[in-house]
Amino acid sequence: MKTKVLIVISNMEFGGAQRQVIELVNNIDQTRFEIHVCSLSEYVPLADQMNKDTPLHIIHKKAKFDFSVVFKLAKLVRQYKFNVIHSYLFDAEIAARLAGKLSCTDIKIIGSERNTNYTLKPIQKKAYKLTKHLVSDIIANSQSGAKFNASQTGQPSHKYHVVYNGVDTKRFKPQDKLKMRRVLGIDPDCKLIGMFASFKQQKNHPFLIEALEQVKAQGISFKLLLVGDTLYDGLHGSDHYTAAVKQQIKNSGFSEDTIYLGNRDDIEQIYPACDFTVLPSLFEGTPNVVLESMACGIPVIATNVSDNKKIITDTLNGYIIDLNNTEQLSNRIITLYEDKEKLELMAIKSRAQIEHFFSSKRLAENMQLIYCNKVL
Repeated sequence: MKTKVLIVISNMEFGGAQRQVIELVNNIDQTRFEIHVCSLSEYVPLADQMNKDTPLHIIHKKAKFDFSVVFKLAKLVRQYKFNVIHSYLFDAEIAARLAGKLSCTDIKIIGSERNTNYTLKPIQKKAYKLTKHLVSDIIANSQSGAKFNASQTGQPSHKYHVVYNGVDTKRFKPQDKLKMRRVLGIDPDCKLIGMFASFKQQKNHPFLIEALEQVKAQGISFKLLLVGDTLYDGLHGSDHYTAAVKQQIKNSGFSEDTIYLGNRDDIEQIYPACDFTVLPSLFEGTPNVVLESMACGIPVIATNVSDNKKIITDTLNGYIIDLNNTEQLSNRIITLYEDKEKLELMAIKSRAQIEHFFSSKRLAENMQLIYCNKVL
């Protein structure tokens, strides 16, 4: 008999947690598991990338405190007789915990932690603590995320399992650099730096912009490729943040050399166009864009936050830099452009690192163990 799993998530927009849901449902062993996805929003652009055999349920949350969601989720649990309910992101986390309890079934309730060092609102912290006894397991995508979550919610350490994000190494792979450059209208010899991230404060675009101004001041020409957009409906002040970042770029010396691509569903074709990518985040869990870039053979410069240094081995397959150290970041960027041999070697080792440790197949295998009450 198959284990029935319901994944509940706030939405299926272009985000890291959403991409990992895609990787999980597309790689889980369908001979042993029947997996469904439930979104609490009607905005589900990434759902098109799911395996077509994966049922998608939408329980639209109509207001910030729409408790009808809990009852509808509980009804869904009873209808399909799910064995496991696994939630991603805050509102889905709380709704799933309450629904699992309300369903009056013997269901395993699993929570998630996708980030570190962010600030929980008092009402969020209270909701987590009031429902902490309902969760049997919490899956974090980083060691630092597990420690952070425990410190914020008071959960005992034995409930945590670390399952690193996975990437589809067949989709994200080294490809002809010039092919996508031709499509994008970018010169083959151009120095192209990529940043793949939604426009939200966590991603810290201003840090990269400041460092690139230093690079430009040294007479080095380049283009900056920004892939990602404002969060849906300007969530978490994303609209104001986007405006501020674009103004900063407009005031810089490379405004004419910045390309905005917005959200794309063909990013596996875009990474290979870059020479390298930069992720200047203030905090992370396990960032998908680092895994995706490296899987494409494109080295990454990332800040020393969360578990980034467990993915990137500094100077071997990329660079780990101190948060907001603009001089260090600008120097690393210049080094990669001056040392072509180093960049090529990093590209090879980046791909090897992901194939061995961070594939979607490994992600699914680890999740399956937890769903079946086995220890990693």
